[in-house]
Amino acid sequence: MSDHNLESTQRRDHAAPDPDHDAKPDSPTDLKGQSWGYVFKRAISEFSKDGCTDLAASLTYFAVLSIFPALLALVSLLGVFGQGEATTTAILDFLEQYAPAELVSLLSGPISQLTTQSGAGLALVVGVAGALWTASGYTGAFGRAMNRIYEVSEGRPFLKLKPVLLLVTLAVVLIVALVMFMVLLSGDIAQTAGDLVGLGSTAVTVWNWAKLPVILFLLVLMIALLYYATPNVKQPKFRWMSPGAVIALVVMILAGVGFAFYVSNFASYNATYGIIGSVIILLLGLWIMNNVLLLGAEVDAEVERGRQLQGGLRAEGTIQLPPRDVRQTEKLEAKEEKLEAEGRKLRLQHDHIDYSSDSEGSSNDSKDSKSSDK
Repeated sequence: MSDHNLESTQRRDHAAPDPDHDAKPDSPTDLKGQSWGYVFKRAISEFSKDGCTDLAASLTYFAVLSIFPALLALVSLLGVFGQGEATTTAILDFLEQYAPAELVSLLSGPISQLTTQSGAGLALVVGVAGALWTASGYTGAFGRAMNRIYEVSEGRPFLKLKPVLLLVTLAVVLIVALVMFMVLLSGDIAQTAGDLVGLGSTAVTVWNWAKLPVILFLLVLMIALLYYATPNVKQPKFRWMSPGAVIALVVMILAGVGFAFYVSNFASYNATYGIIGSVIILLLGLWIMNNVLLLGAEVDAEVERGRQLQGGLRAEGTIQLPPRDVRQTEKLEAKEEKLEAEGRKLRLQHDHIDYSSDSEGSSNDSKDSKSSDK
């Protein structure tokens, strides 16, 4: 954490205007064309300046650690209703339809074993809580990346921050589960389900067409939730559809289709690396998706900067949003001041040493060396 972020966080805690300041345009749609041009130009610049490709690599690491705990939490919760095995089957069916064959072969074994990990009663509660705790590592890492984008330090104490991360993780897991269910409930499966509940073929046809906008809505909502809840800044009122979330989703879909096409037709990771090739494909795909998410976050941050600039606020250097909390920041600053004081005391203990004689000796040695060369 840089000293600049610490100072910026404390300064904005006292001086930053209200997130919904009256001088700002009410919504991003009120931004003028010149402001939008500045937003996109600044977002690309900040993406590079903030080292978002490195942040995406960090998020990829936490995503790998979080994938199976999140799936375990989902399977365990649905296992209460006797749907644990059906859930793992649905996950595998989803992967077979939309993921490269290499990834399916890599993930099918661990996913199939998830149903054997769920328990009952207290064991179930502990298992789900532990799985969500581990999976929240990704949302925590995402929050730290968002803090860098907004140039703010994490000031929320652990007992305030961790419950937020757990709730966001749970919401993300449930949204992903709902999206997968809606994707799989199509075609013959939808027709069978419609017959069971007494719906005609017309209703099933309507469902097959209507589910797409609902799925897109849920995905945009999930991304917007990550952008809104994880950073340590008080943002304007929550909007389920932010410009950055929409851009991230569109680019993510295009990137996913392009990456799958590339892996299926041009890449030869398995031929080159063997079984490790599947792992490389998984890591590369996650890294691309996390880059896209961070690009969307940069766009949202710059949209807020554009609103502030168009409202006459001095945001050309730093986005003027107050932090949610500064208690942890103050503790870190006090700790750094204490360490600096100890270092100063250590330096003063050795301040009596005279280094001038060593310098003169070195100078004489240098002169003697030059004389001998001549």
